[in-house]
Amino acid sequence: MDQEDRIALFLDYENLALGVRDHHGGRPFDFRPIADALAERGRVVVRRAYADWSYFDEDRRMLTRSHVELIEIPQRMGFSRKNAADIKMAVDAVELAFERGYISTFVICTGDSDFTPLVHKLRELNKRVIGVGVEKSTSALLPPACDEFLYYDRLEGVDVPPPAARRTRPARTTGPSPVEPAPEPAVEETVPVEEEPSRDVDTLAVLLVQTVAGMQGSGGGEVTASGLKRALLRKDPTFSESNYGFRTFGELLRHLAASNVVELAAGPAKGDPEVSLPERGDREVAFGLLRSVVVDLAGEGGAVALSGLKDQLRRARPDFSEKKLGYRSFLQFCKAAATDGAVDLRWSADDGDYLLSPQPS
Repeated sequence: MDQEDRIALFLDYENLALGVRDHHGGRPFDFRPIADALAERGRVVVRRAYADWSYFDEDRRMLTRSHVELIEIPQRMGFSRKNAADIKMAVDAVELAFERGYISTFVICTGDSDFTPLVHKLRELNKRVIGVGVEKSTSALLPPACDEFLYYDRLEGVDVPPPAARRTRPARTTGPSPVEPAPEPAVEETVPVEEEPSRDVDTLAVLLVQTVAGMQGSGGGEVTASGLKRALLRKDPTFSESNYGFRTFGELLRHLAASNVVELAAGPAKGDPEVSLPERGDREVAFGLLRSVVVDLAGEGGAVALSGLKDQLRRARPDFSEKKLGYRSFLQFCKAAATDGAVDLRWSADDGDYLLSPQPS
């Protein structure tokens, strides 16, 4: 029990309900997917929703069944009513952060950028902040401010309707028609559903390898799976392995380990393996490729400029990418190859570029 996160949940209900209605084909907001997602992250000890509930009579029953405390905002007009809800929610959240030290995580359910200062203040008070919002009605400023951001549309149990098909309309004519054509039946044109852009696992592998390399370089200690997941969320609070087709983060790591992108070893705790980059294998093959290309271009006694060299490597091996090996730039990769003894690297003031030459065998 003591190891569980204690969570306080605050819902800007009008923002969520209207966002779902406007972008989910008029469907009602369902609280259950949010409750299920939070149940996986800790114990929810506070649940509060803020709105003028005279506008959401049916929703009140649904939230009450889920043990959500409904905070009534006095009837006002226009933006003053909405601002009253925002201010009340922000004041309550900060007050709770001071009064309930055992609450470690605050969940702010809204897409409104006006809550960004609240998120910053809660994090300043050493609280973890998770945001939840409807994807198309969430401000771009809010997700990067949070420790983690969940899009309601992507939660398990949320059924997002496909875009509706459009009907074709007959073209307008400007002049009189000598013969009145018989009316044709309306033809419904099927517009292909715009699919969500596929998330490339190779791109994810590059991000993961760079993150592991950075953590190893800065900390020098073990990189555990849990620490790596936290680092990925700090880089992109919207990150979720489920977006790439994996059920758990461990399943994703095992997939990458099978592809020799990372190596897994027993970690300090069960179910939390140590993650590292392969010491040899692909990196040594890449160093050998660099040396062979330099030899082909410059010969044993010559040198070749760094500029344009990466294109030559890709001609020899189209799938080459220094980022997959954990290097942030091609220059960093070449410096590592020089340190390993595969090539010689030096700066030439006359050429205004780095020159690479093969190390004597």
